[in-house]
Amino acid sequence: MTIQQIYNLAIEQGIKNDFRPKLEINRMLKKKKEQFDKLPEKKKKFFDKENLRNPYSDTRILWEGDSKKQIKKIAVGIDIDSSELLLADKLGDIDLVISHHPIGISLAGLDEVMHLQADILSQYGVPISAVEGLLGPRINEVNRGLSPINHNRTVDTARLLNMPLASFHTITDNMVAQYLSSLIKKKKPLFIFDLMKILMDIPEYQEAEKIKAGPRIFSGSLNKHCGKIIIDMTGGTTGSPEIYEKLSNAGVSTVVGMHLAEKNRENADKAHINMVIAGHMSSDSIGMNLFLDQIFRSTQNKIEIVPLGGFINHRR
Repeated sequence: MTIQQIYNLAIEQGIKNDFRPKLEINRMLKKKKEQFDKLPEKKKKFFDKENLRNPYSDTRILWEGDSKKQIKKIAVGIDIDSSELLLADKLGDIDLVISHHPIGISLAGLDEVMHLQADILSQYGVPISAVEGLLGPRINEVNRGLSPINHNRTVDTARLLNMPLASFHTITDNMVAQYLSSLIKKKKPLFIFDLMKILMDIPEYQEAEKIKAGPRIFSGSLNKHCGKIIIDMTGGTTGSPEIYEKLSNAGVSTVVGMHLAEKNRENADKAHINMVIAGHMSSDSIGMNLFLDQIFRSTQNKIEIVPLGGFINHRR
């Protein structure tokens, strides 16, 4: 596979595992096209044209290199910076470096994917007007927080090394969220104790537990009933801390997430919502592994993976 073929597969899998109907995603892409068509010619050159086919602004090829080169060995990390790129260059036979967390233009566009959270939460019974009202200020906060970041620094290193670099964020978050959602629906845990057992049967969480980063209960306890469970693992970054009362009113009792800000934990506790934090690097690793499994299938297992940057590699 070439880097473009891998990128195209990422978009395909992101859409396939999106919680939104495909029709809704197509409408969103059509709206982007209409916005582009209305722009004056002098502004069109600044428009991110990948938005016309890729609904995930935090998933991009950041430095392509030789677009026709067949990729045989990929270094994969949850976080990639210049040090990992230098390591990949020193190894000598790495054809592509993939970061899960966004960098470069994919980091600058992180806030744009947060609207996905509103669509997902509305499916769980929270009124869309309430979610959008709470999420709007949080999206603006994230946008302002990204403004001073030297986000293209690592991409500059990739360019100087001529090391192909990409970041796949929401597409693999969609995959882990769907994977865990399907698994939990199948297993039907009654108590938080049962839910924790389900998580601890997953290899990536077992590996994380060995380094004291396994699943934890941030609100609630082992003997509490799970009730209605939702998976909160996609949509860019942490959402509004004010959403938990709305979730409780919609009948949600338990949220399974990757990580949790302290203000969010406090509000979840006040709303009597169980917060099970499965783990950040480990949950991200599940999503990346699910995507890499698709690459293995597409190449008849002819791709080699070098895990680094916090990535827990496991084939299913």
